[in-house]
This record gives sequence, C-alpha cells and structure tokens, in this order.
Amino acid sequence: MKLLIRRDQRAGLLGKMIFTLDVRADLSADEKERIRKYKLQDAELYASHEITGGSGLLGAASRLAYKAVSLTLTVRDLEGGKRIEVKDVVELLAIEDQIREAARTFKAVLDAASHFGGEEVLEL
Repeated sequence: MKLLIRRDQRAGLLGKMIFTLDVRADLSADEKERIRKYKLQDAELYASHEITGGSGLLGAASRLAYKAVSLTLTVRDLEGGKRIEVKDVVELLAIEDQIREAARTFKAVLDAASHFGGEEVLEL
C-alpha cells in the first residue's frame, strides 16, 4: 500500500485561506482482496471528534448536525480518495499526521490478514 498525499491552498470567499489535503491509497490487488474478504470497506480509520450527545429527538438532531461538520475517513474513502478542507494550516498538519499513522496501522492489519490460516516464520 502506498499513501498518496497532496496539500494545496486556495482563497475563500472572504479572502481567507482554505487549506486542502487530498489523500488516497494505492492498493495492490491482494490488499483489495483482503479488504473485500474481511469486509473492511466501512472501517473508520480517522474521526475528528467523538460525540456522545443526548437521547431522544434533540440528541438525534445534534448527532446529525455534528456528523455534517465532523470529519471521518474510512477504508472506502482511502481507496477512492478524499479531500479534506480546513481553515488552519496547523489543523491540516495535525490531521495529515493522524491519517499517516492510521494508514500505517491499517497496513499492519492488512499484512496480518494475509497470514490467517497459515504460519509465518520470523528470523530473529
């Protein structure tokens, strides 16, 4: 798996800078097969925040509103590519760092999945 990252910027409507991060994974055929086999497409790799919210109708409304503005990255997003836009370069770099770490962890999961049903020999 290769993680492709592209940073860019553009001016917003009021002249304020908007920073963009495009991320996409370049996956091998074997990795794609493991994702399909273990149904990992909807696995969440990154979420900007967690919400516990209230219950009932008001809680549901607040969770829906929160979901509209929160940022999540799933395996499906990583496969197809995702653009993230923020108004602060520090936030962009923090998100990028967390996505890099999540991709490393996910690569380890895919590697481990290739050894189920067999054995692995490690030279120490």
